[in-house]
Amino acid sequence: MHITTPHDVAKKAGNKYLGVLVAAKFARYLNELPRDRIIAQEEKLTTKSLDALVKGELEYKLVRRRRSEA
Repeated sequence: MHITTPHDVAKKAGNKYLGVLVAAKFARYLNELPRDRIIAQEEKLTTKSLDALVKGELEYKLVRRRRSEA
């Protein structure tokens, strides 16, 4: 069993908070996929997404939020 530490995440994402947000967003995306597309689910989706981030398999870009003028 491989353990992904916050330090590993911070090395790839810039800081650990951004890394966790990116991994959580990707885990939500994986959860939306049909179950037959996911080959084997021996580990949790959050673990898969954190591992993918640390291995450099995820690409992301930051988009600034637009403020609505209400």
